Amino acid sequence: MTADFVPQNALERQLVAAQNGEIPPEQFIETLLGSEVFMPIYERHAIGGLQSDQRAQPLKLVSDDGGEVLVLFTSPERAKAFVRDFPGYGGGLVTELTWIFEKLGIGFGISLNPDQTYGMDFEARDVAQLAGSSGAHGQA
Repeated sequence: MTADFVPQNALERQLVAAQNGEIPPEQFIETLLGSEVFMPIYERHAIGGLQSDQRAQPLKLVSDDGGEVLVLFTSPERAKAFVRDFPGYGGGLVTELTWIFEKLGIGFGISLNPDQTYGMDFEARDVAQLAGSSGAHGQA
C-alpha cells in the first residue's frame, strides 16, 4: 500500500471523500462514470518497435472465485509501482470508463487503484450495474 496518497485530480478527490465518509458513495460513482481512468495495456513490440497485435490486451487478474478482474487506476502515475510486477504492461490508455464498457463489455470485476491507500473493488455484478446506468451496453 502507498503510504501517502495526495489526490491529483477530481476523481481522486472524490474517491478520498467517499472512502472517508464525506460524500455518499453514489456521488463518487457519478463522478467515476464521467471521468477518465488509466487502463494498463500489454505492449508487445515487433521489429522496429511496431505493435505486432492490433488488439489491445488490458491487464486482467483472476479473483479468488475464478472471475476476471480488470485493473484500472485513477491516473497513470498510480499504476507505475503496481505494473512493475507485470512485465509488458508499462504503457496504457487514458480513457473514459464508459468507453471501456462499450469496448470490453461486461462480465468482469474492476479493481480501481489496487495496492493504493485509496482504491475500490467492484464485483462483476456491480460493473454490470455501472455499465447499465452509464448507458453502455457492451457484452462480454
